[in-house]
Amino acid sequence: MAASGATEVPPTPPPHSPVTRAERFARLTARVLEQHRFAHHFRGAAADPVETALDAYRNEDGGYGHALEPDLRGPVSQPLHTAHALRVLDAVGRCAGQRVERICRYLTSVSTADGALPAIHPSQRGYPTAPFVTVVDDPPSDLLATGPVVGLLHRNEVWHAWLFRATDFCWQAVECLETSHPYEIEAAVAFLDAAPDRRRAEAAADRLGRLVREHRLAVLDPGDLDAYPVSPGYAPGEHHFPYDYARTPRSLARAWFTDEEMARSLDHLAAQQQEDGGWPVRWRRWAPAPALEARPLVTIEALRVLSAYGRAID
Repeated sequence: MAASGATEVPPTPPPHSPVTRAERFARLTARVLEQHRFAHHFRGAAADPVETALDAYRNEDGGYGHALEPDLRGPVSQPLHTAHALRVLDAVGRCAGQRVERICRYLTSVSTADGALPAIHPSQRGYPTAPFVTVVDDPPSDLLATGPVVGLLHRNEVWHAWLFRATDFCWQAVECLETSHPYEIEAAVAFLDAAPDRRRAEAAADRLGRLVREHRLAVLDPGDLDAYPVSPGYAPGEHHFPYDYARTPRSLARAWFTDEEMARSLDHLAAQQQEDGGWPVRWRRWAPAPALEARPLVTIEALRVLSAYGRAID
């Protein structure tokens, strides 16, 4: 009992870990899929609920739609939605079997003349789409769409006829990259990290690393952001950091950065967790729902990167 007339001071609540704060944020804002992903990655839950939730986005053609990638709305299958689905399956160790066979059939059906993927298939026309995404009738092959998909399939030892021409496209696109933008470099790394020809991949990665440093495509000193230009067309402050390229220590892109540069970037990433427990979306926000749905995705990825580098998140 407090003495008469004294003001009782409530106990100071214990500090919450990054993952505990992020879990509350996910429960308040995340879609069912991301809630199950969070539980699987950080609470030891099974992968089956993740697969079940992902099925809600799958279409009869074997592709995925229904705004799985939040900046593309509408029900139709799209390469970017399907790439997103593959990332989820890969992350929970389920990137195999008939499900992936159906995905490969869909990828074959929407491929361009040279066997690669377009960023946006024309079927998106008429549905709400982010203003920075262009829908055209005859879209070109796109490394941004193709590289991560081909890399995931190779890493999971999936073999399908579609992969042969798509792999050839990725090699040509990666080895011809000169001036580029960060997302394209990220797509190239996603391909190179799993490309079967490891010596060729290492040589290509080494060249890209020099390009990234020469063109200041990665912020090496988060305390001096003004020294690093934002790529044309990007949102203000849409910088990229070493961890965006090297999402795990095993990535070929890890060799692009010194230990000190990587440590600074990871410190910066950890410090970006906001008061509500989530991480911010850095790209351009154009409607409330896509921004709301994207933040749990960004939050899960931030925690996975920090965990991969041995940073304490619990």
